[in-house]
This record gives sequence, C-alpha cells and structure tokens, in this order.
Amino acid sequence: MCYDRYVAICKPLHYGTLLGSRACAHMAATAWATGFLYSLLHTVNTFSLPLCQGNALGQFFCEIPAILKLSCSHSGYCRENGLIVVIACLVFGCFIFIVFSYVQIFRAVLRIPSQQGRHKAFSTCLPHLAVVSLFVSTAIFAYLKPPSISSPSLDLVVAVLYSVVPPALNPLIYSLRNQELKDAMRKMMTGCFSGVKTCVFSTAEHSLCNPLVAQTAF
Repeated sequence: MCYDRYVAICKPLHYGTLLGSRACAHMAATAWATGFLYSLLHTVNTFSLPLCQGNALGQFFCEIPAILKLSCSHSGYCRENGLIVVIACLVFGCFIFIVFSYVQIFRAVLRIPSQQGRHKAFSTCLPHLAVVSLFVSTAIFAYLKPPSISSPSLDLVVAVLYSVVPPALNPLIYSLRNQELKDAMRKMMTGCFSGVKTCVFSTAEHSLCNPLVAQTAF
C-alpha cells in the first residue's frame, strides 16, 4: 500500500506500468508466502518446545512470548528468540522502507500548489502510516521487551494493540473515503438517533401519563 501511494503521487504517469495486474499479483503472492513461512517457522519451533509449567496461557491467543514463559528448554528458548530477533530486524527494515517512501511522498505533496490537493493527499497517506506505525511499534515491543517490565495486563494490552486494533481500523479508514459509504453511514446514524429520541420521548410521556391516570381513577 505504501508503494501504491508512492507511485500514485510521485510517478503518476507510470502508475499503469509499475503497478499493473502482474505486479500486484507478485506483491500479494510475496506477502502471503512471507506470512506463511513466518507462521510455519514459529509453529514448528514452538510445537517442539517441552512445557513444564502447564499449558494455560494468560492471553486470548497462542502468543509466542506467552508460550516461551511455559517452556523449560533452554536451547529451544534461545532458538525461538533468535528467530524473533531476525524477524524483528526484517520488519524494522520494511518499516524504514515505508518511512523513506513517505518522506518522498510528503516532499512531492508539499510541492502541490493547491491546498485542496495537499489535503487530499495527506488524508490518503496519513491513516496508513499511523496504522503501520502502531502495528510495528507495539509488535516489536511485545516480542522484544525485557522480562523485567512484563506483566499479564501489559502483555494483554500490547497484544490487543498489534493484533486486533490495526485489522479493525483498516476497513474503517479506507472505506470512509468512499462518499457513498459516508452517506449510508450518516443515514444509518440519523435513523438510529431518531429512533432513540422517539423512544425516549414516548417513555417520558408514558411515565407522565401513568400518575394522571391513577389520580383520575382514584
């Protein structure tokens, strides 16, 4: 997505050539293959770890640092930690590439003469950069933080920040740029607000009428 924005803003005349269907398929296949290989390496390694502190995790999913706390194999622990460090370096390298691309993007955006064009470009790029920064920073902190500052509540919060929040924000951020979706959500919110207001007023009117009816009957 960063490369897509870089080509769209910095090299718009070459967009069709640099980001054709073949290039998109290659990038998607590379991302899927990398994710599959990453998961496979961690799965094979963690399944071979002997657990001597039970099998109950203080997490809502099988997070690797939580599994390592239950392991009693020093060699397996070191092997998994070495793999985590290598993956973290690769992720940090990708993040540096993203930041460098956005520096080039922002330099190109600042040369746009119209304020509306600059605002549109920034509104397109900044949400993606914010989500990526949140994911990378919290994931690296979760996997490389020192054990001395580890606690169940902190681990849970950090795990939610990198595993739940970015996937939940992505559809919301990228779909809200669609004007038709904005209109539909505005219409839905207006309908919900009108329904709640009608319900509140009808309940209040009913509560006022009940004493009057009772007094008249008496």
